[in-house]
Amino acid sequence: MALSTLARSKPTAAAHKTPPPPPLNSGDRLTRAEFERIYAAHPEIKKAELIEGVVYVPSPTRHREHGKPHFHTIGWLNLYSAATPGVEGSDTATLRLDHENELQPDALLFLLPEYGGSTRIGEEGYLEGTPELVVEVAASSASYDLNQKKRVYARSDVAEYIVYLAYEKRVIWFILREGVYKELQPDESGLLKSENFPGLWLLPDALLEGEIARVLEALQKGLASAEHKSFCDALETLRKETK
Repeated sequence: MALSTLARSKPTAAAHKTPPPPPLNSGDRLTRAEFERIYAAHPEIKKAELIEGVVYVPSPTRHREHGKPHFHTIGWLNLYSAATPGVEGSDTATLRLDHENELQPDALLFLLPEYGGSTRIGEEGYLEGTPELVVEVAASSASYDLNQKKRVYARSDVAEYIVYLAYEKRVIWFILREGVYKELQPDESGLLKSENFPGLWLLPDALLEGEIARVLEALQKGLASAEHKSFCDALETLRKETK
């Protein structure tokens, strides 16, 4: 009796392909390693943050409430960085603070290690450590920028934290004092002046009105001040000593 056999079909490459993990969703609870693995598997996600082990995926951003003030803030910080040795800035770069917190601040400034800073660029290109100054553009005071993020930044010893509140039309500049953020008050001319980056001056009313020329004019005065020159001299001396 003749026997017929059916040839076993060879498995295709698609049959062996592991499906990607589900995308990140706000509210997911993950370790930093899990968060990074899923984030890398979904390049369509442009921004996501891990705060206290919880995933936050922000909504699309609007021009007037976020894009424009963000753009102006970057220009302000970039000018300061260009005029100050050892100071670098970044725009929405991944910042690894600890095993439960990996954020993408809207903007930040930090001192390079050879100038006394504690922030470094890790092997994978992410920022690691604690920047001296962080800026976030927030929709309102009810957002997580003024709640969960604020607590994380304070616990991580971020010395200065600026929040631009789009709907309230307000800029809050926090200074860390004994582990607690206190609001920095403007001087008699309406300027907010950094304590950790001498010469970094901000005219908040001009920033809120989108008058970037006035913002940069105020900063230029800070860069021409005696305290900024002394700060630059001290940074150069420190760099020479650490060589």
